[in-house]
Amino acid sequence: MPPAVTSSNSAPAGVALEFDKSTQTLGALESAAYRLIGAATCQIEQTNECFVCHLAPKTSATQGERLSGDLLRERFLDLVTDENLRLRVAEKTDGIRNVILALAFGSLASSKDGKQ
Repeated sequence: MPPAVTSSNSAPAGVALEFDKSTQTLGALESAAYRLIGAATCQIEQTNECFVCHLAPKTSATQGERLSGDLLRERFLDLVTDENLRLRVAEKTDGIRNVILALAFGSLASSKDGKQ
């Protein structure tokens, strides 16, 4: 089984992370990149077998400092892990969520019909 992620430093302050397509979704990577927007930029490239995320830290306007490559890598991996968990929970609770919404909006529709 190929590793889920490999990394290399692409520049002194930037990082490139490689994710295997068989174990990682593009949606989770895009969501993690979006959540990192204030601290870094992320460019995602697709190859036949993997996604490569090129991360470059931004200089913070409030703190005036840049994230190190190791810290940027760590934060991005944490965000990707979080997004993967969110996707799994959403898949597992999809049916329950739909029932709750149907009951909530169904009762609104029936009470509206009864008043007219």
